Amino acid sequence: MRPVIPYVTAALLFGLGVYGVLRRRNAVLVLMAVELMLNAVNLILVTADTTVRAALPHGGQVFALFVIVLAAAEIGVGLAIVLQLYRLRATVAVDRVPLTERPEPTDRSEPTEPPEQTDRPEEVAR
Repeated sequence: MRPVIPYVTAALLFGLGVYGVLRRRNAVLVLMAVELMLNAVNLILVTADTTVRAALPHGGQVFALFVIVLAAAEIGVGLAIVLQLYRLRATVAVDRVPLTERPEPTDRSEPTEPPEQTDRPEEVAR
């Protein structure tokens, strides 16, 4: 087997994942692009393991297994963050997420009433 074909395929997959992370605005699609990059790394690790025999037998396959476990943990935490973002903002667009301010928690079960308007300045100052 020629190792060039899997290396080029992994490079294309990784490039497509980088493009997805940089270009997409939907948080779920960004997570999918990160998964695509991790799968490209797995392909490189397994190909390197089959072409280069090192002192550690099946080292690339073991590292690929660790990357799969890391990807599973990453997608679990990432989806939890995306669900919380959707609950707070009602959108999963990453360009609409303010990074500097903290949102006020809102209770949707009780309707909010506007504050009472007063004409006397002494009550406004309190």
